[in-house]
Amino acid sequence: MAACHEVNQAGGSLPVERVALLRNRYTEILSEGEVLNPQAEKSGKRGRTRQSKATHLLWRLRTYADDVWRFASDPHVPFSNHLAEQEVRMPKVKQKISGGFRTRNGADAFCTIRSYLATLHKQGSNLFHALTLTFQGQPPQPPFGLTYTALGLGY
Repeated sequence: MAACHEVNQAGGSLPVERVALLRNRYTEILSEGEVLNPQAEKSGKRGRTRQSKATHLLWRLRTYADDVWRFASDPHVPFSNHLAEQEVRMPKVKQKISGGFRTRNGADAFCTIRSYLATLHKQGSNLFHALTLTFQGQPPQPPFGLTYTALGLGY
């Protein structure tokens, strides 16, 4: 989490030297974890030997270290996938509260409206104004065909 705060304070990516220092510490921590959670010995049976969840997590964190640390060098990559989780939350809450959707068409309509509003929100539109225009028969259209660069998101 400290690296996340450093990236936020830096207003973008961290200097290469700082990322290297943090990644070295990350590697040390993974090594300590591997000592505490060694791989299971081969059982002699065919196939891979089942590993503990901790061992598998350590393997994934080491194997995908570049992906884990991408947020530190690319300012367009968020520290977490919290935004993606938020997008899934509303339909799940709707399902939990009302017991689900009565029809497939109702679920599709709900998801279409949520997606439309989420897109407008991410583009900085006033949602109340957008809904007002929609009910007046003049729904605002999110700009299509724009590149990430045109939206100021890089890539």
